[in-house]
Amino acid sequence: MGTDDANKNLIERAAQRIADARSADDPAQADAGKAALETEAEPLPLTPEAEVPAEPDADAEQRARDRRRSQSAMIDLDRLRQGGFIVPDDAPTRVAEEFRIVKRQLLRKALPSSPDLIPNGNLLMVTSTQPGEGKTFCSINLALSIASERDLTVMLIDADVARPQLLSALDIDADKGLIDVLVDDRLDVADCLLRTNIDNLTVLPAGRPHPGATELLSSEKMAALLEEMARRYHDRIVIFDSSPVLASSAPGVLAARMGQIMFVVEADRTRETQVMEALSLISDCRHISLLLNKARFMGGKVRFGSYYEYYRS
Repeated sequence: MGTDDANKNLIERAAQRIADARSADDPAQADAGKAALETEAEPLPLTPEAEVPAEPDADAEQRARDRRRSQSAMIDLDRLRQGGFIVPDDAPTRVAEEFRIVKRQLLRKALPSSPDLIPNGNLLMVTSTQPGEGKTFCSINLALSIASERDLTVMLIDADVARPQLLSALDIDADKGLIDVLVDDRLDVADCLLRTNIDNLTVLPAGRPHPGATELLSSEKMAALLEEMARRYHDRIVIFDSSPVLASSAPGVLAARMGQIMFVVEADRTRETQVMEALSLISDCRHISLLLNKARFMGGKVRFGSYYEYYRS
């Protein structure tokens, strides 16, 4: 009810009291009614509008909770450099420049502000046809390149649950990871996350070996977990370093729930028939990009990541 309506009701009540007093022909009551009119008809005091509290930063609150539950891991930057990986704040290298080109194509479909955004575009799986083609090398470099962005964070997940390689490549240790979260209802992703000394980069290990790993990855709990990963932070890109497609059934299971796939092909080694067979097994994902690795140009010099195109199913 507004102030004008409130004053009107007060005036009407006071006027009724005056009328009642007059009908009783009682001067004292009439004076009382008049006093009541003068008192009750005073405008109600106006109070300043309460300040609307600022909306809480949900991302900041969630990050604080995750940080309290996660562990820290120190990545040896010199070792990264010696292994040919991108090192933050280093001088530009050929690999760093090539992954800048690669990541731009992928981020176009992952950023909420992009007109090319696709569903779950920030869930990105890296795989290959067979072992040894460099998928883990590509996963790490892609994650490091995206982590150098000022407004993005990266969660790098070891989803090669049969033969985890990510922690070994980064030379860090952990005792639990993705599979443990799927098995143990008491665990949250944040309990297994490793905060690294590289800004904007966290790592989720594969976890302990499990005979039913593929079934766990295809479970409803995994589906809910992926949905949470995609929505938990608006600025996070989640990269899955998965098993090779022809070596494990896990990539085919994950593909249906990924927004994008980066498919690594080793030049001069992987046959076209193998590539086509592998692509058919992950065709549930509609956005698959090919990265030709270890291609040779310019008199036999190795030029990493020199060719990149889109595969249309």
